[in-house]
Order: sequence, then C-alpha cells, then structure tokens
Amino acid sequence: MFRSVLILLCTISPCLSASVEGGVVGPRLSNGQLYKFSYSTEVLLDRAKGSSESSAGYRVSSSVDINLVWRNPSSKDDQLLRVLIGDVKIENVTPRPEKKNILAGSTTQSILGKGNLETLQRPFLVHWKLGKVKGLYSYQNEPAVIRNFKRGVASLLQLQLTSGKVEEVDVSGRCAVEYKVGKDQVTRVKLLDSCKTAETGFTTLNPVLGVNGKSSSITEFTLHEGFIKSAVSEETHIISVNARRTIATKVVSRQSLVLVKKEPGPQESAGKQVTTVIKSLDADFVVITPSPPKGKHLCKGCPSLWEHWRGVHKDLEPERLSRATGPRTFLRLIKTLRRASKEEILRVLRNSTKTALPQLVDSVTSAQTPASMDAILEFIDFSNSKQLVLQERFLYACGFASHPNEDLLKSLLGLWKGKIASNDIRESVMIIMGALVRKLCQKGGCDLPTVVEVKNLILEGPDSTQVESDVQMYLLAMKNALVPEAIPVLTKYTESEVGAYSTIAITALQRYNFHLITDEVKRTLNRIYHQNRRVFEKNVRAAAADVIFSSSPTYMEVKNLLLSIGHLPHEMNKYMLSKVQDILRFEMPASKVIKKVLKDMNTHNYDRFSKLGSSSAFSGYMTKETDITTIYNLDLLYSGSGVLRRSNMNIFALSGGFHLHGLQVAIEAQGLESLIATTPDEGEEELESFAGMSALLFDVQLRPVTFFKGYSDLMSKMFSMSGDPMNVVKGLILLLDHSQVLQLQSGLKASIEFQGGLAIDISGGMEISLWYRESKTSVNNRGALVMSANVTVDLEFARAGMELGFESEASLDFVTTVQFSEYPFLVCLQMDKATFPFRETLTKYEGLPSGKSFISRKGRKGLVPGSEFPLHQENSNMCKKVFEG
Repeated sequence: MFRSVLILLCTISPCLSASVEGGVVGPRLSNGQLYKFSYSTEVLLDRAKGSSESSAGYRVSSSVDINLVWRNPSSKDDQLLRVLIGDVKIENVTPRPEKKNILAGSTTQSILGKGNLETLQRPFLVHWKLGKVKGLYSYQNEPAVIRNFKRGVASLLQLQLTSGKVEEVDVSGRCAVEYKVGKDQVTRVKLLDSCKTAETGFTTLNPVLGVNGKSSSITEFTLHEGFIKSAVSEETHIISVNARRTIATKVVSRQSLVLVKKEPGPQESAGKQVTTVIKSLDADFVVITPSPPKGKHLCKGCPSLWEHWRGVHKDLEPERLSRATGPRTFLRLIKTLRRASKEEILRVLRNSTKTALPQLVDSVTSAQTPASMDAILEFIDFSNSKQLVLQERFLYACGFASHPNEDLLKSLLGLWKGKIASNDIRESVMIIMGALVRKLCQKGGCDLPTVVEVKNLILEGPDSTQVESDVQMYLLAMKNALVPEAIPVLTKYTESEVGAYSTIAITALQRYNFHLITDEVKRTLNRIYHQNRRVFEKNVRAAAADVIFSSSPTYMEVKNLLLSIGHLPHEMNKYMLSKVQDILRFEMPASKVIKKVLKDMNTHNYDRFSKLGSSSAFSGYMTKETDITTIYNLDLLYSGSGVLRRSNMNIFALSGGFHLHGLQVAIEAQGLESLIATTPDEGEEELESFAGMSALLFDVQLRPVTFFKGYSDLMSKMFSMSGDPMNVVKGLILLLDHSQVLQLQSGLKASIEFQGGLAIDISGGMEISLWYRESKTSVNNRGALVMSANVTVDLEFARAGMELGFESEASLDFVTTVQFSEYPFLVCLQMDKATFPFRETLTKYEGLPSGKSFISRKGRKGLVPGSEFPLHQENSNMCKKVFEG
C-alpha cells in the first residue's frame, strides 16, 4: 500500500530522487560520486541597442568539480559540498583579429598572476540545505575578485523544487525570487530591483534629469537524478537618461554550468555537526558571507588632483565656458575631486588663478564629499566682503546639489548664524537653505533635526522682522522649500500692502501641486483679483488669476474671471483675454471649464473678446520628442502708458509623467510713468521707481537682482546706461549625477556613472530712450551641455568599459521692443535660437595592468538649424510695423 502511494506522489510531482520531508522537497548528491561540470561566465558592455558581436568584455571558463563531503544523519537534505575550480581560461567576449586582441599570446597565469590563480583553484565548501546555500567556507586573505568569483559559482547551486516566491541571499544580495517548477525543469526569476546589497550609490532627485533602469535575471535549471544537470543564467541591466534615451548603457552577464560526466569520487565524512566536519577537513577554512561586503574602489594609475588641475585649468577660464570644453572638464574634475583629500583640494584652491577660481569653486562644491565641503568652507571667508563672487557661486552650487545631505544644510545654517559681510550673500544663504529643505524632504528627510530647525526659521521669519528685504528673503526661501506648512503663511502675505510680498507669495503658491491649494487659498486669490477689499497692483492681480486658472478652477471662478474682462485697465483686459485664448489653444487643464463657460453668450460676446492692447500670454513647444517635451510660455503685462510692467518667460520640461521647471526669468518694472509724462494706472500712483530681474533655474529660485530702485538711482543709470546686460547667474551646474555598483550574479561588479554638466550664462537688461520713445528689454541665455555615461568592469587583472557622450552648445535670446509714441503702442517680441552644434561619441575599451589595451571610438556630429520661435500672428504684424518704422 505504501509503495502505491509513493508511486502516485511521484506521478503528481516528480520525485527526481529528491527528499520529501514535511512537504519540503530538496535536491541531493549521491555519495561517492564526483560531478564534473564545465563552467563559463561572461560580461558584455555596450550601448542599449548595441549587438553582442561588438561588445566590450571578457569570458572566463573553467572546470568545476563538486562532490558530497558530509550529510546530516538526521536530515538527508542538509549537505556539505566541496567545489573545486580548475583549467581556468580568459578570453575576449568578442572575437578579434590578433592585432586587436590584447590577450593574444598570454597565458591564464600571466594574466591572473601565479598567486591569484592558485587561490582561485583552491577548493571551497558550500553548506547546502534543501537546495539553498546556507554558508560558504574558503580561505582568509583571498583577493575580493577571486572570492566573488567563487560566490558566483555558488549562486548557480541555489534552487528549490517547489514553485513560489521567497527571499534569498546570494552574491547579488538579499533578493526576492520567484520559482516556477516543471518536470526536470526549474526556472528562477530574481527580482533585481528588490536586491539589497552593501554597495551604496546616489542619483539625481528630479526624474526629468535622472536615469531609468530596467533589469532582469533568469536562471534555467535542468535536473537529473536529483541534482543539477545544467544551470544557465542571463542577467541584463539597461540604464538610460530619461531626457535623452539614446544615452543608455547595457550590461549583460551570462553564466553556464553544464554537467560533463560523473565518476567515482571521495566518500562522505562522518559527523553530526557541519562545523566539526569542516575543521576536520582543513582548519584554515573560514566562513565567508554569500553576499560580498562593500568594495573599495581604487583608481589605479589615475593622476593626483594637483596633476589633473595643472593639465585642465585653462579649460575653466571664463572665455571657454560657452563651449563644450568647459562642462566636459568640469565633469572630469569632479571625478578626481571625489577621490581627493581635504589637503589636496585646499592646495588647488589656494593656487588657482583668480579668473578660474569661481569655476573651481563650482567644481569643488559639486563634488559633494565630506573632504570637498570641509575644504571649501575653510577656503571661503564669508566675513570677507572681497569674496562675494566666490560666496555666491558656492551657494548656488549648493542649491543645485544633486544629492544633498543633512550635513550640507547644517553647514549653511552655521554660516547663517555666523558673520556674513554682505547682505546679498546673507539673503542667498536663506534662499538656498529653502531649496535644500525641499530636496531633503523629497528624499524622506523632512523630520531630520536640521531640516526641522531650518523649516521653523523660514516659516517664522516674515513675522519676525520689519525689514522689507528680509521679509522678501523669507518668502523666497518658502518658494524654494515648498513645504505644505508654508501655504497658510504665503496665503496671508498674498494680501499684503507691499506689492513685492504679494507677488512672491502668489508665485510661490503657483509652484505647489494644485491638490494642496485649498478653498481658503482660492477664496483669497479671488478676493485679490476682484479687489473685494482693496485695490491691488495689476501684476499682483494677474498673478492671482494665473494661480486660479492653474488650480482646477470651478465653473463660477472661471465665469467671474471672464466677466471681469472689459472692466479692467486697458492692458489688463488684453492680458486676461490673451491668457484665456492661450489656455484654450494649448488645451491646458482649465480649458474644459472655460469652454463650458463660453457657451453662455452673456460671457462670450464680441465686446468682451475684442479688447485692444499690447499685453499678451503665449505658450508653445520648443521640442516635442519621444523622450522629452519642452514647453515655453511668455507673459507680458504693460502699464497704460506703454512701459513694461511684467515680463515672464518660463521653460518647462516634461518626461515620463514628471515635470521640471527648467527656467523662469521675470523682469518687473514700476513707477516709470513720470519719465514719459503719463498717468499711472489705478492703485499704482505711489509706487517707487524700480526695475529688477528674478531667475528660477532647475526648480531653484535664485536671489533677484535690481537694475535700479528710486528716482535718483533711475536717473543716474539712465544717463550711464551702456545697454550691456546685467548678469543674473553664471557658472557650472551638475545637472545629472548618478552612480551605482551592480553586483552581478556571476560575482563580477559593474560600476556605472552618468553625469551631465551645464555651463550657463543668463543675463538681462533694460534700455529706455526718451528721445525715440522706445524701451527694450532683453534676456540672454548662453549654455554648453555635456552628458556622459560610463560603465566599467574591473577584474583587477583585466578591465573593460564603455562610455557614451553627448555635447552641445546653444543660445536663446528673448527681446521685447516697445514703441510708446502713440497708443495703442507697438510691441515686438522676438525669441531666437541660434544654430548650434552637437556631437555624440561611443568609446569601448579593454585593458591589462601591463599596459596593453584595445580602444574603439565612433561618433557623429552635426548642426541643428537656428530658428525664431513662433508667437501669435498679432505679434508678427506688430514686429513688421516696428522694424519698418
């Protein structure tokens, strides 16, 4: 009867000579048998769409002998295996002619070294229970690469004979694994995204500027007589830049373990405890973890920081920043800085030329290592008013930090509490601390002690001072921090009697997710726009309308906004009309509600939609591609006298459902009507003469700059105005910064680095000619972009890698010309993109410590034609009149 039941069970689930104890099935080795396998592992490096025939990498092949050393007398599935690697061979993964084959004429011993080869061919033990590797035993002081190779072989011995999801630990780390079991077949799918390893890395916080990875690991086992007949594994990692998916790397790791034959082998040892048996075999055996510890990444043969700097410092001179040479040197310098000590960095800082020093400060700060931060904070003296340029460059680099930590915020807080010579720098410290609060909160660090302290400092700041510039500073810090707790404070200041407070608070609210804009906030914004309690400046009302439109407005909110058109000052009528038309044309979210409201003929009539004026709002596409979509919008609001009141240019990037506010340049002017003897608009009669410019770059609000403030300052600059633009931000920015180590199942490690550097120069200017009754404002953007992706596998005795590069230089100019000799005055908007070059490169390399190397380079370059971005037809007609005049 028992025999019949056993036959029935084997029919339902294959016995495979495996045990069935308590419902758990595990494979077994036969005693006195030596299992002789052939083993090979290879790693291929290439771009994502590259073919395996042209990949860089190596293949290591060997024999692997496995025999049973011990079996637990009380549990037949608790076994100790002896594994011996032999006949090791190393070859290129891609066949090459002898002249390009760096391994030609070499023996395994000459490549590995005699000591490494002997260590690799010494046996190791695997404690194997129910098919799972419970422990590894090898010898002390083995090189990491040799020990990891043994771990990789052991990873192909780990399996189970029942389907289901489990968590396992092997050379890849602690990973979620799914098994699918069939007759003599087992498929193991390792969910690599779940793997936790000792290796650490970092990545850019904003996904638009970041990378995206796809990984897979599948191992197919074939079983025979209760043990492994073959195990074939393939692991693939593809990592690409979200904004440009042609910059993508692929790492493929393959393993194969195939049974060649069985022959008589040693008999198993007697004993009750596995540890006792191991000691009896060889007292020198030590426990090694299945998952490797964090490795030390040393750069062999790399120059020192001083040597590197001496060779590249000329490329960081100001005149070279507009070319790709600048950011390319910047990225390479950062890599060297991350290996350098504080003393090495200070030496370079103290010996730099005065003109290259600001760019060096950008680089040292962007390195974001403890040594680089200690060095730069020791070098820059914030109590010294002669170092203002260096101080501001340091602070901006902190604001753009790709992966800031609490220590960086703590350092800025220490500066804030200390002596700062310049009030402008003091303001920048607070504004940048707001940006760091946001980034740390995005990383889940909102409750860190320093973050909490800075948040409270920012939130309590506006009510703690009567100094107008300080209140603006705290509000700008809130605009950067974007913490939900700031919404009530910002809402309060939207109704301030100081127009600058209102504008900053409203534009800060516009940056929040519309889900956080409560009904109370919207009621306040509607009160401002409709002037229910008091009169507000035009630009404040226009900003309030922008937030209402972008915050999921109700039917009645939209209707009231549309009904107001025709009862506003002339130019604001035109601005609101143009804003509504732009929302409809560009099919923004509010367009659906607007269309419903326009079905009401009382709202949608000729009188309301035929208002004249020069103010405008327009949106368009700069690029519309598979990877990324770039949108620009231009908002211009004029006073009734024809003088610019507000100019706002925005560029947004959208990729994979994520959003990045790439650029905002806002120029504001007020109180200029006396220059041309006209009457100010309602609510603006007492405004002080002022013109200034504010910039937001890559989601970071920067400290605004002032062209002039006050009538006397205005008149002095009117007569000394050269027409040259005023610099708003200039420097090197680390846009993309991703670093990770892939611990492959084969035991090899692949180091991956993605970097993107931008050299940028944003300036703006404003000219007024009373003689020609003409004003001109300009915003000039110059930049050079370099992106690179590098993947390297370093076996210590051989190295392989692949690098992708992209470079480009571009300029974008926005010019507004206004002729106010008559009304309606003529306004011409021009947004020009110059022809710019680009270059793409692909480099693959293999090398040996002896100096022998193989390098393959490919590339392409071209020109992207310049263009003038299209605006509305009315603008084209006006430009024609302006230039004809």
